[in-house]
Amino acid sequence: MQTRRWIHGKINREHAEKEIPMNVSVPIPGHSYDIVIERGGFNQVGDWLRTLWGDKKVAIISDNRVAKLYASIVEKSLEKAGFQVVRFEFLQGEASKNLTTVSKVYEFLATQGMTRSDGIVALGGGVVGDLAGFAASTYMRGISFVQIPTSLTAQVDSSIGGKTGVNTALAKNMVGTFAQPDGVFIDPEVLSTLGQRELIEGMGEVIKYGLIQDTELWEELEAMDGSVESILEHAESIISHSCLVKRDHVVADELDNGIRLYLNFGHTIGHAIEATAGYGQVMHGEAVSMGMVQLSRVAEEKGLMPKGISQKIEEMCRKFGLPVAYENWDKEALYQALTHDKKARGTSLKLVIVPELGQAAIHQIPLQEVKDFLERKE
Repeated sequence: MQTRRWIHGKINREHAEKEIPMNVSVPIPGHSYDIVIERGGFNQVGDWLRTLWGDKKVAIISDNRVAKLYASIVEKSLEKAGFQVVRFEFLQGEASKNLTTVSKVYEFLATQGMTRSDGIVALGGGVVGDLAGFAASTYMRGISFVQIPTSLTAQVDSSIGGKTGVNTALAKNMVGTFAQPDGVFIDPEVLSTLGQRELIEGMGEVIKYGLIQDTELWEELEAMDGSVESILEHAESIISHSCLVKRDHVVADELDNGIRLYLNFGHTIGHAIEATAGYGQVMHGEAVSMGMVQLSRVAEEKGLMPKGISQKIEEMCRKFGLPVAYENWDKEALYQALTHDKKARGTSLKLVIVPELGQAAIHQIPLQEVKDFLERKE
């Protein structure tokens, strides 16, 4: 496989006559890299990685489910390209995304003789990418890593931008680093092996991108029928659009102090839902969906978002099978979880709102006022 920069491929469908980029460049100062979107490209991962790295020992980090499906394919491709490969697997699920698992990764890397000259391949969904990236960024004060995301959520969001982290009992991603990968390799073909719930939850992030910036993506989502088949059919397009939005925000604000916060639309309440439900009980994209709907309903009532937009958001989420209300709503428990969110600064919190479709803004409020946004809305 030849590494391609900004290769454009036409989508042969009535809804998308424009060309879309099949590679997305992420020009971070001092650490630029490419997101490669290559359908059916897993067999060529080794050739791709050889264009990025010289001789290295490579550790594939994956969970047991993804490893069963793809680790051998990736391992053989890497070995064919001349890499010495070892593999570490952990139990799938958000409950494994913690410092205990990271400690086991450190021990494995050390016993395998991994040095600062070697690298990590994060093969899996968001949990794998966050955990493996965190381990890479802290082992021996940092070694190289790449992301090979296998879930829609990871392909459009968590594998891009350099945020790594693990959960604590108090909050999601409370311990983490900013560390950019050397590259991201996305094969949309792997989405066909996801369970229906796992695929659909990724649409929470895709819908968010349409809301905060990309009206063309929003129009494409409106034209889709919401079925699993339509998601798989439109995969390259929605992945590419989403990656471009994520890239724009990351490049403009790598360390999350300004407009990168726009990417958190729906996440403040969403993370609180994940934490109070118990990690893994509510999937990330599901929590984002519920968070977007809840926040927009209250923001619309307060005049912060336009009339009717919360209904549009709710209808879009429902169309793709995403939940829009949390059954075990507990205002006080959510408030306690929310005050530990990373977006809380001192006695205030920055909420992301959508003042009009395709735009985002920050609305900073005192922590006490957050309770207004946690009044359950139906």
